[in-house]
Amino acid sequence: MRRLFGILGNWLLVVLIAGCAFFFYLLLRSPKLGQGESYTFYLGESSSARAVTARSPLAKLFLGEVKGESAVYRGDCYEELVQKYGAKLLFTERAGGATSYYLYSPGLGGGVSLGGQRVNLQIAVRDGQTVAGTPLIFGGW
Repeated sequence: MRRLFGILGNWLLVVLIAGCAFFFYLLLRSPKLGQGESYTFYLGESSSARAVTARSPLAKLFLGEVKGESAVYRGDCYEELVQKYGAKLLFTERAGGATSYYLYSPGLGGGVSLGGQRVNLQIAVRDGQTVAGTPLIFGGW
């Protein structure tokens, strides 16, 4: 009986360790942007990166190494997203009928250098729609 408890205890320990490893995997791979209409994940580091579009942010869990992501939202969500991510506005750009805001959020980490500043969140607003991307919105919008 004692041996059976020892074996069960060892198996329980293995399951617990595997569960913790899986939890941290999900935590590290979880999407940074959520609650959008659709999501795009970029599997490279430039605007020519392979892009995978999905309806659920959880699709990110099943992709390879994701270098960037973006989400589409209904309406002008700029203020809401700035608050949600505690982001600081660095500069603004207007082009093609869209206003793009370049920001830095300590909670998102990483980023790219633009104009000598570290940017890790871009929010673009146009025609009643908002797109947020981290570190940037790759490709065109």
